[in-house]
Amino acid sequence: MNHLQFKHSFASSLPKHLFTRQAATPLSHPELVAFSQPAAAQLNLNDTPELRAELTAVCSGNAMWLGADPLAMVYSGHQFGMYNPQLGDGRGLLLGEVSNDVGVNWDVYLKGSGPTPYSRDGDGRAVLRSCIREFLGSEALFHLGLATTRALCVVSSDTPVYRETLERGSTLLRLATTHLRFGHFEYASYSGQPGDLQALADYSIQRYFPHLQHQKDKYLGLFKSILDKTAHMVAQWQSVGFAHGVMNTDNMSIVGETFDYGPFGFMDDFDWGYICNHSDYNGRYAFGQQPDISHWNAAKLGAAMLPLFDGNPEPIQKALDNYPEKYTDYYNKLMCQKLGLSHCHRDDELLINSLLQALQNSACDYTRFFRALCDFTSDQGHEALLSVTEATAIQDWLLAYSGRLKHNTMSDQQRSQQMKQVNPKYILRNYLAQQAIEQAEEKNYSEIEKLQITLQTPFDEHPDCEYYAAPPPQWAKTLAISCSS
Repeated sequence: MNHLQFKHSFASSLPKHLFTRQAATPLSHPELVAFSQPAAAQLNLNDTPELRAELTAVCSGNAMWLGADPLAMVYSGHQFGMYNPQLGDGRGLLLGEVSNDVGVNWDVYLKGSGPTPYSRDGDGRAVLRSCIREFLGSEALFHLGLATTRALCVVSSDTPVYRETLERGSTLLRLATTHLRFGHFEYASYSGQPGDLQALADYSIQRYFPHLQHQKDKYLGLFKSILDKTAHMVAQWQSVGFAHGVMNTDNMSIVGETFDYGPFGFMDDFDWGYICNHSDYNGRYAFGQQPDISHWNAAKLGAAMLPLFDGNPEPIQKALDNYPEKYTDYYNKLMCQKLGLSHCHRDDELLINSLLQALQNSACDYTRFFRALCDFTSDQGHEALLSVTEATAIQDWLLAYSGRLKHNTMSDQQRSQQMKQVNPKYILRNYLAQQAIEQAEEKNYSEIEKLQITLQTPFDEHPDCEYYAAPPPQWAKTLAISCSS
């Protein structure tokens, strides 16, 4: 049990009252449900029967790697706009950090490991459906090229867990650059002890933003860097039609990785008002709200970091004022790539916005439209788009797009090839994940593996898996996803 060499910079660098050491609570009769070799390769692990047995034992809490030092972190956060002064790892443990053979560091984290001092009367468990969704969701986003945590494996058991019904206690092993959240800074600023905030900021700079260490305004540099990474992450979400579902500040990573997969969803028909979380009654975290919410969350981070600026809010406010423009720049560049434009022009933002309005008006499938657009040429008319939308619904836009393509510096063939590298044919639609979950609950894990393989190369054609790219059935468009896990 010594495949991994662990380090523990969080525990060794920060005050002891910011975490609690403890072991995982064992699950009974565990079995491996899902495994990602691409994620395992990030730790230089090869897929062998011995490794799978080892992961099953460790992730079920029945064994632990030599050198691991499990701990639960404390943090706070704004949840649906309301501040909660103490949250923390209520169902997960940071096992430590591992460096791979090219010097990349990964947090290794066990989700669903049992109760901790921060469980708030919860059982500290995760269930099979939530673990499968995070496993498939995080790996899907990674292979789409988005900033995200990774999932190495899922283990389930016959340990009963009670949610709306009786479910199977399960765990997921997550890899991340860091598990530090905006909420860590909020806790250190508002609930911690003197010196906690500066210690946390210094640790974050040393560990994740080392280029800032010798800058005079290193804390401002830290704040700006976090905002930049957040803006890029959210722009990526918007470009692929991904809704996170629960953008609380305790679910925001300081390094801009998609984090804490809960009731997430990819849009089917384009809809600014798309809500993937059935608990989000007022649409706070609707798809179209995500850029503004990320800005709101950044403001809460800035408020928490204010003591590092001797109480002077001006540099924080200036950075926040620049955030919308930074986000828009990232988003427009990504959308220009999706449209196959060789360069972004000033007027392209109008072209992008008019397309999105047309898609909204026609309730057109977002992913299928952009994939079909890859084959559009001005001389062939609307043929490439007839399978996904009534071309007349976007006829005016297509005329404008055809005119814009005349200023491209690449051929139609080159443009098509480029567009097919950024417009996926396959995404993790909610109903596909649900079908995999329903089979897994009957202990049939084949659909997870099949989906996983397809989603690892989402830009390829996969002739044998065309049905994954088909329009979702009508019932799937109203599928509600719960936060409960």
